[in-house]
Amino acid sequence: MSETTSTNEENKLPLNGRRAIPPNYSNDEENEVPEMEAFGILPRGFNPRDYLRVVDIYMFKEPHEINKQEHHTDKYYNSNLIVRRGQAFQIQIDFNRPYKPETDQIWLEFLIGRYPQQNKGTYIPILVGNVIKPGQWGAKIIHRENNSIRLSIMSSTTCIIGKFRLYVAVLTPYGILRTRRNSATDIYILFNPWCQLDAVYLDDEKEREEYVLNDVGVVFHGNVEDVKSRSWSYGQFEENILDACLFLMDKAELELSGRGNPIKICRVASAVINSRDDNGVIAGSWTNSYDYGVAPSAWTGSVDILLEYYSSKQPVRYGQCWVFAGVFNTFLRCLGIPARLITNYSSAHDNNANLRLDFFLDEEGKVDTKLTKDSVWNYHCWNEAWMTRPDLPVGFGGWQVVDGTPQETSDGMYRCGPASVQAIKHGHVCFQFDAPFVYAEVNGDIFYTRMEKNGTQVVENVDTTRIGQLIVTKEVGGDGMVDITEEYKFREGSDEERLALETAVMYGVKKQSIQDTTYQPQTDVDMDFQAQKAVLGNDFKVTINFRNKSRNSYTATTYLSGNIVFYTGVTKSEFKKHSFTAKLEPSSSSSFDFVIKSSEYMSDLLEQASFHFFVTARINETGKILAVQKAVMLEIPTLRIKTKGELVAGKETSVIVEFTNPLKQTLENVTLRLEGPGVLRTIKKQFGKIPMNSTLTWEVKFFPMRPGLRKLIASLNSNALRHVYGELKVQIQKP
Repeated sequence: MSETTSTNEENKLPLNGRRAIPPNYSNDEENEVPEMEAFGILPRGFNPRDYLRVVDIYMFKEPHEINKQEHHTDKYYNSNLIVRRGQAFQIQIDFNRPYKPETDQIWLEFLIGRYPQQNKGTYIPILVGNVIKPGQWGAKIIHRENNSIRLSIMSSTTCIIGKFRLYVAVLTPYGILRTRRNSATDIYILFNPWCQLDAVYLDDEKEREEYVLNDVGVVFHGNVEDVKSRSWSYGQFEENILDACLFLMDKAELELSGRGNPIKICRVASAVINSRDDNGVIAGSWTNSYDYGVAPSAWTGSVDILLEYYSSKQPVRYGQCWVFAGVFNTFLRCLGIPARLITNYSSAHDNNANLRLDFFLDEEGKVDTKLTKDSVWNYHCWNEAWMTRPDLPVGFGGWQVVDGTPQETSDGMYRCGPASVQAIKHGHVCFQFDAPFVYAEVNGDIFYTRMEKNGTQVVENVDTTRIGQLIVTKEVGGDGMVDITEEYKFREGSDEERLALETAVMYGVKKQSIQDTTYQPQTDVDMDFQAQKAVLGNDFKVTINFRNKSRNSYTATTYLSGNIVFYTGVTKSEFKKHSFTAKLEPSSSSSFDFVIKSSEYMSDLLEQASFHFFVTARINETGKILAVQKAVMLEIPTLRIKTKGELVAGKETSVIVEFTNPLKQTLENVTLRLEGPGVLRTIKKQFGKIPMNSTLTWEVKFFPMRPGLRKLIASLNSNALRHVYGELKVQIQKP
């Protein structure tokens, strides 16, 4: 590079008066490293070939070789060396003659980004010595033979996560000789949950296998009374996914020097996973119309989304909470941060974070949708990431809530977390980041408030148990569900729960107590609501039960409202209205049945096939109001997956996906997707129509990639029917 071009280059740098070098945001950009760095004017007869010279560097980077085996990185589809920090790895250097430790002086240089600096950890020179200390950069010779040496290299436990360039430097009397730039010797360094000194250390091997190495997970959805599950392919080891995840940190403009810190990485990632305010990975849509994109329910995993974003650099359309959480989980596991996907049933989206969700009723006791701003999501998915929290007092490390779904802004951006689960449980919501918001998601109370004509508000009913009723995740080593509600909150009504609430209020969570409001509920009449198991496209029965425990006769003016809702609890349309007067005899129970016809709901049905029933009853003799609400999920038909013959890695085989249309209408614009990490890349196929009661059969030929127990996941999507899934566990034999 001549003198003039380098000065032009310098002039173009975006310098400002505050910093001597520009911000170092990009793992991709490089600086030029001279192969011969002269100490002065070179003597005429200088020939670099007279000195010790590196002929070749061998990285032991094949999946079956020592480095990837010992570092648990053998599953990555990536030809470069991938190691975990704070753990030794080996390389071999071949010279043009035997290495003489007495006179030859060599060292290694690890560089990352365009402006490497030693004090920022982006330029790391390592002298070859005789000892290596745990958790610190160092290198020692463990074997010498002919012209080769084998080195054991230790990286620091706080080292930056990313892709480093490696050079070997040799000292000569006239200058430094370096190896030529060679991308084949680039090294990826990841977090190390197996290393006790790493901030993400997890001490249980079964948990590490699940939360770091498992590339398929389960998303729990539906609602509390009707938990449904579906598989999700994380695919963190698939080709180009690691590079795509590193690109996300570049996109979020996280300084390279901050990339050794899991707290910072989680915080910026929770913003960049969604496209609000930073053109991030996924554009959310809760409208039920998904033009120019893929319906959230059609995705079967994270790989397609991340690869599309990595190549187009534009938000991928569309996602809802489980899609954001699925992609976030892939990102975390890929970088080596233990992570799991969480579902909170009856999740409060409390617009003003006062732990109180207000449902306003009109004169007749119907919910007033214009006034009611808060909503209860049937379920909401977020992630937990495992790490120490040196920025908080002792005891708040471990699982941290991070959420990539854009709900509310935090420090001016749509992001959430990391918030310590332990801090949320004990009400210590003063500890960063966003603990009050998460506390409200799992702890709010629902207030049914009637607006009088003169503008006063009368609280008619308070439900303290519905929000955050059930918090679950996938079990370790299986597909079952584990109830982790107790990790977020004490038992409802216990002394500890009261204390945690008082603590949260002390730390600034706004809470209007029930005592502040004139609220005398009707205690001698109970009302509840039941729905029969409902299958999509069929009629089903709902029942309202009253129990009059008093010695009085009452009449109750009752209003039943059936709504088609998004899973976020937001109403799309009311499809059933019914008012009646119930006579309640003393000390007795009475039931009222109603049939919900498929013709009433099919035309407006949304993709999650979710209904929300509100029942309000006014006891005419006392003027008091009883209120109950319930979400009902329809049973959606599933896809059937079958394999033909035995499955052997590398040998062609075929799989058949079948679906029978159960609706009383023809399905149009049908798209099928099929994928399985380690088995086959996502395949999509479009079908024009499936007439009612007819069966579609799709045969896919493929070559299974690697042996082991794997999972195939399929989805069907059409305008009239979404959220149709199927899955199959397959054992792929070794060839």
